[in-house]
Amino acid sequence: MANQALVIDDDVSTLEMMRFQLKSEGFEVTAADCGAKGLEFVEKQEFDIILTDLNLPDIDGIEMVSKCKQVLPDTEIIMITGFGSTEKAIEATKAGAFYYVEKPIEFEELLVLINKAVERKQQTAEIRELRGKLTSRASYEGIIGGSRSMQDIFEIIDSVAESDANIFILGESGTGKEVVANAIHYKSHRSKKPFVKLNCSALPKELIESQLFGHTKGAFTGATADKAGFLGQANGGSLLLDEIGEMPLELQPKLLRVLQERVYYRVGSEKPQEVDFRLISSTNRNPFEAIQDAALREDLYYRINTIEIKIPPLRERMEDVPMLAEHFLQIYAEKYKRSACEFSQKAFDQMLNYNWRGNVRELQHNIERGVLLSKNGKIDELNIPKNFTSSISLANISVKSNGENSGKELPQNGVSNEASENGLLNNGNLSGEKLFDEVGKFIVGNLTEPKDGAEQSDVFNSLENSVVLAALKRTNGNKQAAANLLGLYRPRLYGMIKRHNLEGKV
Repeated sequence: MANQALVIDDDVSTLEMMRFQLKSEGFEVTAADCGAKGLEFVEKQEFDIILTDLNLPDIDGIEMVSKCKQVLPDTEIIMITGFGSTEKAIEATKAGAFYYVEKPIEFEELLVLINKAVERKQQTAEIRELRGKLTSRASYEGIIGGSRSMQDIFEIIDSVAESDANIFILGESGTGKEVVANAIHYKSHRSKKPFVKLNCSALPKELIESQLFGHTKGAFTGATADKAGFLGQANGGSLLLDEIGEMPLELQPKLLRVLQERVYYRVGSEKPQEVDFRLISSTNRNPFEAIQDAALREDLYYRINTIEIKIPPLRERMEDVPMLAEHFLQIYAEKYKRSACEFSQKAFDQMLNYNWRGNVRELQHNIERGVLLSKNGKIDELNIPKNFTSSISLANISVKSNGENSGKELPQNGVSNEASENGLLNNGNLSGEKLFDEVGKFIVGNLTEPKDGAEQSDVFNSLENSVVLAALKRTNGNKQAAANLLGLYRPRLYGMIKRHNLEGKV
């Protein structure tokens, strides 16, 4: 595909000469005899190179460079003039010009500059594309995560950020709900407008209404002046209602009305206030449990939940732990001037063996503490508790009959003879979701009833142990093959192997 060139000059002979010479070099040339026409072309089309005269009849050449750069920042501009001036050359370069040449023009010399300028533009585009690919693998708008679940979230953000759809973000505390909200706002067309955040659980119940809707002077004791409130501040931008499940129930119908009518009333005023904002809500609670507990109105839930984004807990994306750890290590090493700081293998093992109940926030705080306490440039050990994993396995789960413990134990493959004989797990008859459904029913149906005061074992932990071990046995210890079989990223499988102490058991 031919490179596109734009030539702007009020001298007709110069225009024709440049058009002829550039076409002979394989360029497609667009010519403009004044600055205004040149800017029209720039607005409509992308160019690989722009050549403009310094002295145009309608627009100063320096200003022309600046305006072209605003529209096409990656396109290089060569300024041509009949009046040599070092000051003008410096001024043109500051405005964004690639080079400054004087008339009369030696086209062979100019062509060298043009080719270099085009090559630079192409390199800039290639670097941006490469960075985009790398970013999609490891990070996105400040969110770190290469796991499949995080890549899915990145795609959702890409799809919905430019819309004004209400976003509902679900996730445990510390998973990064606010970071995702930031990414949505700053990738939207509202990015240059305010992004206002209100934590509904951080304010006393009686203050939330005045903080959200604002108030007029004298509306209540202490209201010494009019206040716009968070809604007024967010006008034109976005509003984050964090922990919306903690919003007082009596306030929720008022928020619902705002979302429906885009009008609200300050406390103490009957004057309607129009507002235009994009709502992003978040919660660490199960919304249906909140509805059942009368903490969240069902009609409000369906209004705020146009697009739902579920952020998985860190323990479900362990493959992201190393890159998150390195990210935080770099941040705190720079902050505390520990530039040579690095993790020991033991520290990595700790990270991959821990459940991270506090999620990314807990990991971040542990890395910061590790950097501060590090000696000789290495974090030898993290100050995190050891996981207490149960030693129970599926092979030790006893089989019941009519609710009684039969005293029989499952064989090593975790399946009773009766189940096999009945064809319960016959791979010829069951597969996919149906297979897992039947396995789940079988396991739960054969668990003994818990006794009061007795210590409970984590069945899911035991199930994970047995499934990973079975996969390793089936693949003769080939971890990559086992990861592929289970649909896992290999780092996550490594974390499971270490957590259950399965290394060397196959």
